[in-house]
Amino acid sequence: MPPEVAVALVKIGLLIFGLMTGAAYLVLLERWIAAWVQDRKGPNRVGIPLSGIRLFGLGQPLADGLKFIFKEEYTPRHVDRLLYTLAPLSILVAALAAFAVIPFGSVLPKSATPEGMEGAIELVVAPGVDVGLLYVFALSSVAIHGVILGGWASNNKYSFLGGLRSSAQLIAYELPLGAALVALVLAAGSLRIDQIIGQQASSGVWNLFVQPLGFVVFVTASFAESARLPFDLPECEQELVGGYHTEYSGVRLLMFLVAEFLHMVMAAVLIVVLYLGGWHFWGLTGSSNEVGWGTALVRVLVLAVKTLLVIVFLFMLARWSWPRFRFDQLMRLAWKTMLPLGLVNLVAVAAVAEWGGFSAGRPSLAGCLALWGVAAGAWFAAGWAAPSAADNRPRLEVS
Repeated sequence: MPPEVAVALVKIGLLIFGLMTGAAYLVLLERWIAAWVQDRKGPNRVGIPLSGIRLFGLGQPLADGLKFIFKEEYTPRHVDRLLYTLAPLSILVAALAAFAVIPFGSVLPKSATPEGMEGAIELVVAPGVDVGLLYVFALSSVAIHGVILGGWASNNKYSFLGGLRSSAQLIAYELPLGAALVALVLAAGSLRIDQIIGQQASSGVWNLFVQPLGFVVFVTASFAESARLPFDLPECEQELVGGYHTEYSGVRLLMFLVAEFLHMVMAAVLIVVLYLGGWHFWGLTGSSNEVGWGTALVRVLVLAVKTLLVIVFLFMLARWSWPRFRFDQLMRLAWKTMLPLGLVNLVAVAAVAEWGGFSAGRPSLAGCLALWGVAAGAWFAAGWAAPSAADNRPRLEVS
């Protein structure tokens, strides 16, 4: 077997194992955070079977997984069987495939490179993809098809309404998300994620400090794209029972739930690598590709800590702290606030780039100050234009 193929297979295996295991234990982490926010006890009993050892509830994900696997795989008679199975499968495969171009570090030392293979091993499944961001954005859009397909194939009114509302939400928030990404690519001059991280590392200035307005738009749209509270209208149990996957159970439901957490992890990783410097941290990681084992491991650790402790914790804390938006409020926020702010940021970045505010992705001080001024002005204008109160009284329609 060629060494390139062997290395690729090892990367794929480690990535899939890490993502699936991580998604299971992120559920446990979220339940702990929910218990902490609500001042109650979380899962703390399940440990090693037949031993009485609880291990702080670390066996809970294994118990939940076994429950789903051995649960009866019931398929209602009224569903379209082919599409009913294809919907969760497509959304899970797309969620996993999107991680192929996401770096989980920089490179390994040259001593780790096997004979017959040129260059250092890059810690990404598909290195050198020139359209990495476009690839991720395209695959994340497949979630819309999986959601609407699941609602349609269920042949259930609640599921169908949940699929329609979910697809409308995802499409609406993809526009401000795309505007923030285009502005970032315009400043970086590249669609390669590793180059965007490298530019932040070499300049020492993370994109958060260059495009604050784009960061706010991207984070808000990422919450909505991953269907996290206060944007969890795809499920919205109080109104639509269970949303687009009301009719699902067993392994098919597990696919939907795992894909939901993978979308959150993808959003968190994208925020880190695009705006928070990726594996870079001042005084620890350096910026050169000539690294030893210590630096290579520190870069992996920095990326993991940023993703888990900063972003994933923020996602989970927000879910158990904020109330849900009403659907019309959610759509109004997308079309009347986030999209205009994203376009303002895009125009401002284009103007700064035209006047020489970026050089090989490195921002000038004048360019940074100009973008901060635009962010402050746009945020003030959005707050001034927003209504001071919302009329939440029931609307009586007279025919």
